[in-house]
Order: sequence, then C-alpha cells, then structure tokens
Amino acid sequence: MTMTTRKRFLCLLCCGLQACAASRELAPSATSIRIKGSDTMITLVQRWAEEFMQRHPSFAVYVEGGGTAAGIAALIKGEVEISAASRPLRAVEARQLAVRHHNVGVASLVAKDGLSIYLHPGNPVRNLGLAQVRDIYLGKIKSWREVGGRDEPIVALSRSPNSGTYLYFQEHVLDGQAYGSHVISLPTTAAIVAAVEKDSTALGYGGIAYGRQLVHCSIEGVSPTVAAVRRDLYPITRYLYLYTAEKPRGAAKLFIDWVLSKEGQRLVKEVDYVPLFEVP
Repeated sequence: MTMTTRKRFLCLLCCGLQACAASRELAPSATSIRIKGSDTMITLVQRWAEEFMQRHPSFAVYVEGGGTAAGIAALIKGEVEISAASRPLRAVEARQLAVRHHNVGVASLVAKDGLSIYLHPGNPVRNLGLAQVRDIYLGKIKSWREVGGRDEPIVALSRSPNSGTYLYFQEHVLDGQAYGSHVISLPTTAAIVAAVEKDSTALGYGGIAYGRQLVHCSIEGVSPTVAAVRRDLYPITRYLYLYTAEKPRGAAKLFIDWVLSKEGQRLVKEVDYVPLFEVP
C-alpha cells in the first residue's frame, strides 16, 4: 500500500468511526458506501474496505462498528447502505425494514465463523460439552472442578446485549434462556480476550480470529479449526452477513460482489475467518 493510499484510508476510516450523528450528516452518493455493525467483523470489513478502495480509487468506503444491532438499526433508518451482522435478522427488525423500505432486507452470506470458547493457557480444561457451557452461563456450574479443572470459581464473560454474538450465543448455546446474573458483560471481543488473558479462572466467547494467544476450547471433542467450521463439524458454527435494505445496486452491489470474489474471500482467510469456498 502506498503512503498516499494509507493516509486516504485512515482518513476515511476515522470519518466512518465518528458518532451516528456525524454519519447522518454524510449524504450518500453514487461513489460512497457507509457500513456499520458487527464488532466481530470490524477487522475484516476494514480490510475489505481498504483493498476495495485500492482497486476502485473513485469510491469511498466508511466503516463503523458499534455492534450488529446498531448496524441494523442504522440500515433501517437509512443512515447506511450496508450493515455488517454476525447473526440473522430478527423478526422485529425485518418488520421495521418492511415498514420503512417495503422490503424485509437482503442478506449476503460473506464468511463463516466458529464461535470459540476462550480459556486461559494456565487452565487445565481443554474440552467442554455444549451442555456444560450452557450451565456455566446459566449459573448451574460454578466451579472449574465440576468440569475437570481446579477447585476455583468460574468467571463467565459475555458480550453486551447489542452484540449479534451475544444473541447468537443466547439462542444457540443457552437455548434462548437468559444469561445468569453472575455473567460479566464486556463491550467487545477484544475486551473479553484481554480479560481472559489476565485471569486463569475466566472464560469468554468470540470469533475464532481473535485470541490466538488463548486456548480455544474443544466443544464436544471438536476444536474450532478452519476445517471443522467449513464442514460444520464444530458445534458453534455460524455465517457472517452483509445486509442491505433492498436488492444491492450501484456502489453497494459492486462492493458486495467484490467481497464474494476470490480476492474478497482471500482476505477472509487472511484475517483467520473461514471463506465460503477454497481460496489459495
């Protein structure tokens, strides 16, 4: 990347990371794309934006995190062209899109991810059953000794409720039940990784691209590897999405089509998520 291109990207990214009020002041154009949403996907979307602008210098891509729920809310309000999401739309969100845009939204599957359970390297536990993970977050299992570890209390960490990962975990691991009152919420996956790194009694969850210095616990005897995720062998496998309010067109279509190309999927592999198809 040239110094000029790097400065241009950083400038655009800084603009995109301003508060929602600031993003509303930026009028959409035929050559600008505003993307907001999943913090799980933020590094990947930033890489896509950077590479896309290198190949299409006349386009500006503004990227902002804030969580899946915030990104979908911005899409409903018409503040962005694309929402990055780590979960499917909820029924209420589809209804809101239908009321405002006369369409329930269009989902583009852009990558796969394994939802890892992070453990401290000093924790002797290396495998958990899905039911055990559920019972830890419901507060039924409180000591590591109950799952083969030391006689120490478990510190359970979670994403915040605006996170798509939080809802996905609740629906697919907790079977729709409420998190226990003992669970500590943190705003980002990076914050969970940092907390587990400092505390050998903690566990948290997040995408497989994060926390490479931690233990990514096997679930039901299956490790969250790229091969296991691609073949749907790992029990907590999910897709990652880019949503548009209507059928993509113009700049948004050009961007999504590129994301789904070999070049776009190569970047998925480079940031340690799982591309939709094999790429070199």
